[in-house]
Amino acid sequence: MKKTTALVLSAALFLCLILSGCGYEYAELDLRSEFSRELAGTTLTVYNWGEYISDGSEGSIDVNREFEKLTGIKVNYLTFESNETMYSQIKNGGVNYDIIIPSDYMIERLIREDMLAKIDTSTLSNYDLIEKKYKNVYFDPENEYSVPYNVGLVGVIYNSAQIGEVEPSWKSLWNEKYKDMALNFDNPRDAFMTAQMILGQDLNTTNPDDWEAAAELLKKGKANLQAYVMDEVYGKMETGEASIAPYYAGDYLTMAETNPDLKFYYPTEGTNIFMDSVCVMKNARNYEAAIMYINFLLEPDIATANAEYIGYASPNTAVINNEDYCYYQNEILYPDEEDTPPVQYYHDIDDEIRKKYEMLWIDIKLY
Repeated sequence: MKKTTALVLSAALFLCLILSGCGYEYAELDLRSEFSRELAGTTLTVYNWGEYISDGSEGSIDVNREFEKLTGIKVNYLTFESNETMYSQIKNGGVNYDIIIPSDYMIERLIREDMLAKIDTSTLSNYDLIEKKYKNVYFDPENEYSVPYNVGLVGVIYNSAQIGEVEPSWKSLWNEKYKDMALNFDNPRDAFMTAQMILGQDLNTTNPDDWEAAAELLKKGKANLQAYVMDEVYGKMETGEASIAPYYAGDYLTMAETNPDLKFYYPTEGTNIFMDSVCVMKNARNYEAAIMYINFLLEPDIATANAEYIGYASPNTAVINNEDYCYYQNEILYPDEEDTPPVQYYHDIDDEIRKKYEMLWIDIKLY
C-alpha cells in the first residue's frame, strides 16, 4: 500500500458547494423509464440506514412520496443504525421486509445464508446507468443479488476551531489532548477497523491474536472517549459537544453544512471502503414492487437527489457525469488516485472469528 496525503476540505470550498446547488428544488421529475400502477394499493416495506434517502427537506425530492404518487404503492419505510442491528432484526423475523440496503460484507453473509432473492437485472431498464467498476464486485460477482446504491470511505472529522490542525492518523482518536472530546463507532466492525489500521492488520484477518491485540488497543483508547456513537455523531459534532470522530465521508459533508469549522481527513494508515447496495429479501411479500422501487432509485433525478441529500459517492453515471450535481468531482467523494488512501473492503468472516470479535466487543463496552 502506498502512503497518501490527507485530504482536508476547507470551509471556503464547502461554502462553494452549498452555493452551487445542493438542496435545489426539483420542479418536476424527468423519468427515463415507465412505471405502471398495476400494484397500486399494495405495500412495500423498505429497511434502510438512517438519514439515507432524500426526504423532501430543503426543497429536495421526497423519494418515497414520489414513488407512492407514481405507482400507488404505499412505502412502509423503516431505518437501522448498523449492519449488525439490521441483521439481528431480519433474523428475528418480527417484520417482513421487502427491500434492505446493507453493506458489502453483510450482503456476502446474507447470500451465504440464503436470505436474499435473486434480482434479474435485465428487468431493470435503468441498470445500464451503474458504473462498470461497481458491477461484478467480490460479494456479488454475478450481479445476482444486489444493485449498488452508494459508495464511500471512512475518515476522521474534527473541529478545527476547537482543536486546531490534527495529525492525519487514526492515532489521533487515542491522543490524550482530545480526552473526553473524542468519539468512536458504536459497532464492532468499524470500531475494530480504527485499531486494526494502526496495528497494520488485514481487516479480514482470521488470526484470533490479531483481534485480541486490536481489542486491547480499543480498551486503551476507551478512557479517551466521550462516547461510542452512530447517528448521534451528527448532533455531537455539529454542536461542538465533541471535537473529533471517525465517520463516513458522505456524512461529513452533511455535518459541515451545519458547522463549517468541521474538517476531514483520510488517515495515512488507510481506511475501509464500502458499498451499500439494494437487495430483495427471499421472503419478500411484494417482490414485483421491490423491483419497481429499485428501478426508480436508479432514475437520474432520483439518484441525484439521493446523492446530494446523503453526500456519498454515487455509482450512477447519470449522477457522476452531471455537471449540475453539487458534488461533481468533489475531492472528498471522488479523490484523485494520488489522494486516495490505501483501502480495504470488509468481507464476511467465518462464524468462529465473528463470535470472537463480537465477544471481545462486549468486553470492550463493559471495560
